[in-house]
Amino acid sequence: MELTGQTKIQVGEWSVDAAACEISRGGDTLRLEIRTMRLLMCLAERAGEVVSIDELLKRVWGEVNVSPDSVYQAVASLRRQLGDDAKEPRYIETVPKLGYRLVAKVKTVGEGTPDEEARGQRSWLLAGAIALCLAILGGFLFFGKAGGGGSSGGVAVASQPGTRSVAVLPFLDLTEGMKEEEFADGMTEELIDKLSKMPGLRVPTATSSFYFKGKQIGVADVAKSLGVTYLLDGSVRKSGGRVRIAARLVRADDGFVLWTETYDRAFTDVVMVQDEIAGEVTRALEKKWPAPADASAGK
Repeated sequence: MELTGQTKIQVGEWSVDAAACEISRGGDTLRLEIRTMRLLMCLAERAGEVVSIDELLKRVWGEVNVSPDSVYQAVASLRRQLGDDAKEPRYIETVPKLGYRLVAKVKTVGEGTPDEEARGQRSWLLAGAIALCLAILGGFLFFGKAGGGGSSGGVAVASQPGTRSVAVLPFLDLTEGMKEEEFADGMTEELIDKLSKMPGLRVPTATSSFYFKGKQIGVADVAKSLGVTYLLDGSVRKSGGRVRIAARLVRADDGFVLWTETYDRAFTDVVMVQDEIAGEVTRALEKKWPAPADASAGK
């Protein structure tokens, strides 16, 4: 599709404003990083066609020397923001060993009659309102049960956000074919277990964290619901007999990344790999969060 000079397009349910680096749907607007927007526009220009990783590297990153891993991570991030599912894609389809294909319908702004556009906008607004009501209701039901023993029965599973509180979000399975989800989930649980043993650090349970798996909810909203100040997330990738685990620590109030690290291991003993990586991440975060002097008294 010819999009030269076109900055406003429609991709599936999303209105895309490339100049402002924003996408919107049903009254909700998300701001994308510049390279993420380049990636989306590059795929949109070739909608329905396979775009190779080499071409994406050239067109999105230009002269910046990065590895194909950067493409995998950027696509995963774009999928999350579009609300897409890699296993049942409505927007971006992975074509193993070849690249990616945008499967959603793309049109330039202005295509279709005004009545069609108006009906579409009303549908998005209605769908968005229904989804918001269901999400709020589901959140109250879920968290009300999760904190059933408390007197307030509020939404947040933790009391008030503190400077030493972190939630571990489900790690993403970015392996080819998405075949290591069980390992990624195990990595998440192992991290929760180890971090929860750090003196003075509050960590929501795995049940609370996994509630957000696959959901398109902003960092600040997740942190507020869980009553934490920081979020730890990451991904799992695999090449041959080796696995790569990436982890990052994000400050909830502004979304800034405070710490990030990548770990490579031979993919042999799965439990041992999970234990080793979780231990290294925990030790790295212990240096950032020294235990308070009175922590031992409360543990």
